[in-house]
Amino acid sequence: MADTISVAVLGTGTMGAPMARNLLRAGHTVRVWNRTRSRAESLAADGAYVADDPADAVRGADTVLTILLDGPSVLDAMRAAAPELRQGMVWLQSSTVGPEALAPLAELAAEHGLHFVDAPVLGTKAPAEQGKLQVLAAGPQAARPIADRVFDAIGSRTVWLAEDGTEGAASKLKLVFNSWVLTVINGTAETLALAKGLGVDPQQFLAALEGTTLDSPYLRMKAQAILSGDYTPSFTVSATFKDARLIAEAAERAGVRQYLAPAGVERLRQAVELGHGDKDAAASYLASFDD
Repeated sequence: MADTISVAVLGTGTMGAPMARNLLRAGHTVRVWNRTRSRAESLAADGAYVADDPADAVRGADTVLTILLDGPSVLDAMRAAAPELRQGMVWLQSSTVGPEALAPLAELAAEHGLHFVDAPVLGTKAPAEQGKLQVLAAGPQAARPIADRVFDAIGSRTVWLAEDGTEGAASKLKLVFNSWVLTVINGTAETLALAKGLGVDPQQFLAALEGTTLDSPYLRMKAQAILSGDYTPSFTVSATFKDARLIAEAAERAGVRQYLAPAGVERLRQAVELGHGDKDAAASYLASFDD
């Protein structure tokens, strides 16, 4: 098989667009589709074919990469692509959908004879742009020669967890990882909100953290967004809210009693309702105040 392949990328938002660009830089043929076409059209200048619909995007491709908001949007896109899906095609499912949403996706894959790879990624906008995502993958050996070409282009590390992508090994690990991410995001927002309420200079808090084991680059990145008021998104409030709900629901189904996750869902819900859904997740800070 040649080193280059044809990849259909369904979803060209914050993560999908840079992933598509890195595939193009690696020399692969890339066909893209996005529900809002204008968000895909800029990729034409990089050499991508911009499709009118999912079926057009997957036509003749070796593999399809889905990087959409949630399980229902992935299912809708792949159902629309069904007329052009071919037996033996590799489906790399990189959207964060949670383990429960995998069942209908796996069923659709089986109906069309696709090699299904559960492949969520760790990282936000900047790592996606730099091709430094970490890929968590679970899927059959038959899919790996093609899958690894894609993963090598979009990421710096791939961890293969299992040979059955339908069992959710990768999606479950992604939820565990994101549980910690949300803990840091919401914790930073709430801590700086408390500092404001108590009249404490937030820089004094950050100075007290410096050099301790409690400090972290991610905390400082989110703190900087809050203190500067620059909420240019790397991981939006809306996407974070969706992930928080998936985490809370998965914990409940597993019989795990959680306290922080449900509170985080409500905090993020409030931020969305206040009109901050398209801002960076650090804007959950704004849910702490009435104005």
